[in-house]
Amino acid sequence: MAARGIVYLVGAGPGGAEYLTQQAWQALSRATVVIYDALIDSGVLAILPPHAKTIAVGKRGGQPSTEQTQINQLLIDHCRRGETVIRLKSGDPFIFGRAMAEIDALRQADCPYQVIPGLSAALAAPLLAGIPLTDALVGRSFTVVTVHEPESLDWALLAQMETLVLLMGGQHLAEIVQRLLDQGRAKTEAIAIIRAAGTPRQQVWCATLADICDRVAGQSLSPAVMVIGRVVNLRQTNGKQPLAGKCILVTRAADQASEFSQMLHSYGATVLEMPTLEIVPPTSWVALDEAIGRLDQFHWLILTSANAVEYFWQRLRHHNLDARALANCQIAVVGNKTAQALAKYGLTPDFIPREFVADALVAEFPQTVAGLNLLFPRVESGGREVVTKQFLAQGARVVEVAAYQSRCPEHMPPQVWQAWQSQNIDLVTFTSSKTVQYFHQILSQQMQKSMMNDHSCKQELDSARRVLFAAIGPQTAQSCHLLLGRCEIQAQEYTLAGLSDAIVHYYCSSLASHP
Repeated sequence: MAARGIVYLVGAGPGGAEYLTQQAWQALSRATVVIYDALIDSGVLAILPPHAKTIAVGKRGGQPSTEQTQINQLLIDHCRRGETVIRLKSGDPFIFGRAMAEIDALRQADCPYQVIPGLSAALAAPLLAGIPLTDALVGRSFTVVTVHEPESLDWALLAQMETLVLLMGGQHLAEIVQRLLDQGRAKTEAIAIIRAAGTPRQQVWCATLADICDRVAGQSLSPAVMVIGRVVNLRQTNGKQPLAGKCILVTRAADQASEFSQMLHSYGATVLEMPTLEIVPPTSWVALDEAIGRLDQFHWLILTSANAVEYFWQRLRHHNLDARALANCQIAVVGNKTAQALAKYGLTPDFIPREFVADALVAEFPQTVAGLNLLFPRVESGGREVVTKQFLAQGARVVEVAAYQSRCPEHMPPQVWQAWQSQNIDLVTFTSSKTVQYFHQILSQQMQKSMMNDHSCKQELDSARRVLFAAIGPQTAQSCHLLLGRCEIQAQEYTLAGLSDAIVHYYCSSLASHP
């Protein structure tokens, strides 16, 4: 009898992975197929298991899109193959999410399904912009409407509502304003447009019905939530944020930048993302497969990155194994992020050092390793050798196997190169020595493409002296000094949050010294 699959209709919320519910996180961690909409943030897709197949079926106004009947059939086909299918929708599945058509198709096909709620942008976007949707004096109710077809709405009725929240109306702003004015809404009525709420690209415009079109002329307003009513005048901006006016370039693996970008954005920074690492499978799975075949011979599994966790579990599943295969093996990890990646598979590490660096793993290891067998899945090449060398020196038998490899992307995003040449970038962040190495490599390649000689390249780097470099830890800082000549900021806690705190502290201290 064929395995029976299931379909989860999951609300992803308004932006990054931080807006997912716990239930959504759990469902995504089990996904084998993810069928997702156009507005799903890359940070949400980044948390998927490496083996999960992703299928984009986004619907965007004025652009080619997948037919609903085709989406329905995709869900049914993959469910019947025994897959754990995630139908990933922006916001909440039952708020303008077209979920009922898919549910009806699944019922008719006798496919099991579950709906997991999400935070709708209709509620979250105003909050993230500092606008209360209700107030005892000026806004006792609000009305939510989708306006991708404005001609189908009762504008006489809508014009009487205290507060309007309009979705999918970016292409119809002028018509929306005119219809409300024609129905008696005052020209002085306040309006806010929140674009890309909950992402590092969030932008807010506040004006009146009389001048909003001029305020946003030439701007792309998709995706946007509009709020019209007196509550807009209650907007709270919480004063100047510590990174307001700063443009920060984030260099990380291609699928891992968004979470950190959101942290910096929450402090007011403008964030550019430049992937400097592409994480891909190793050249060969042979060594890892052989180690998995004799897991019962190892005393400890050593995992020093979330990538190692994800790719190790990918191979376990390839061999139809799960956490039970590690019943006789203890697990040591480096860093909270690695521990969180492990938790997705229902496991808690037996040991995690107080400092989130590989050196501390050896120094603080909870038992004598002489005579023990240690399995160390790691990056294929270029990683630090300290863990293996020190464990070997203490008498352990260490089996290193390639679990993944990292490589340098071939191109610098055009908007990043333009910002660099225009000297609009204030700070570049690095989260590993490889991100420093590959940033330097990509920048040098870009300069050569721009017909710069070696002397011009040096001048270009010298002209960037106003750009600050920030490192997540001492080894990364050392690479900055070696390849870039300096490093102004180093995190004291070797995590993304610690790096974010160090950057904020640096700018706040500078402001205090030079008010």
